[in-house]
Amino acid sequence: MIFSPTPVHCSMNDLTSEQPPTPPLADLPGTIRQWARELGFADAGITLPDTGEHARYLKSWLASGYQGEMEYMGHHGNKRYTPTALVPGTARVISVRMDYLPSPDNPKQALTDRETAYITRYALGRDYHKLMRKRLATLAKWIDDAVTGHDHRAFVDSAPVLERALAQRAGLGWIGKNNMLIHPKAGSFFFLGEIFTSAPLPVDPPFESDHCGSCSACLEVCPTDAFVGPHLLDARRCISYLTIELKGSIPEELRPLMGNRVFGCDDCQLVCPWNKFSKPTDEQDFQPRHGLDNASLAELFLWSETEFLKRTEGSAIRRTGYEGWLRNLAVGLGNAPSTISVIEALKKRADHPSEVVREHVQWALARHGIKP
Repeated sequence: MIFSPTPVHCSMNDLTSEQPPTPPLADLPGTIRQWARELGFADAGITLPDTGEHARYLKSWLASGYQGEMEYMGHHGNKRYTPTALVPGTARVISVRMDYLPSPDNPKQALTDRETAYITRYALGRDYHKLMRKRLATLAKWIDDAVTGHDHRAFVDSAPVLERALAQRAGLGWIGKNNMLIHPKAGSFFFLGEIFTSAPLPVDPPFESDHCGSCSACLEVCPTDAFVGPHLLDARRCISYLTIELKGSIPEELRPLMGNRVFGCDDCQLVCPWNKFSKPTDEQDFQPRHGLDNASLAELFLWSETEFLKRTEGSAIRRTGYEGWLRNLAVGLGNAPSTISVIEALKKRADHPSEVVREHVQWALARHGIKP
């Protein structure tokens, strides 16, 4: 057994204080779902360690170069799409999902106010990795106690795992044209996590139906036309890639298309009809912190590096780094109205020591008719 039985801090009662009753193997999948919900997950499913046709799709996508600077997507050989290569002895994969949409929230309003910084909804609160990893560790321990003599290993973006493919094959939804996993009763605003286990658990049927039909709203709404076609994303044009993964300069031709989106993008989810069924999360850790759901571009642009590090502690926003944060905000300010607060904020960073920041500030000032 590789997990420590350290108690998990949950918003519910202390779930680790009592060991759940042990069910027969055939009844364990239903019990696992029940345990998962007790730990704050919305659902769970079990599948074989096989990604099927998704492996072929990944290899084709990588060969086309759509991953851009995300070279890690091609590392690890076949481990990303072959669970048994990643964790030898894996017999089943347990896939779980956890809702993250804050409540109350009005993301569309934030997008229409051009002086407000838009941050993808999953990053408004605490980084989900640590929270989900602790919950999964507890779930794995309960399973280990119920099915002794088997190994379990949990992942939350901590290893090369095709999590959407495994979730689809575990019955948690279908992969939409925007490449998001969509559940017919819960939309797509949720995180995924996995437990690889050597236990020969009964499996759930895969979600075979595709309920996108003729709808192409997600493809058409993309601000930067990042979708080459249904299920085919050119990450090099995706705003999430540009504001999080890309280091250095953002291609100038894409900057005006980014609007006020400074960390990630939710457009292809916000327009999806199935997200009318999205359920707001009860997790307090996923609620917005430091007013990031309604903060002005100028206000955030004037954060010092110390303020940035303090206010993004435990946040996914840390991934972009302070320089990337200022770069993204400079683009947003360049797309904002030519108000005094916008122009003054840009001028204060015109001599920033970072060449990347200076370049984007100069571009933004030029957008407002001001020569640097």
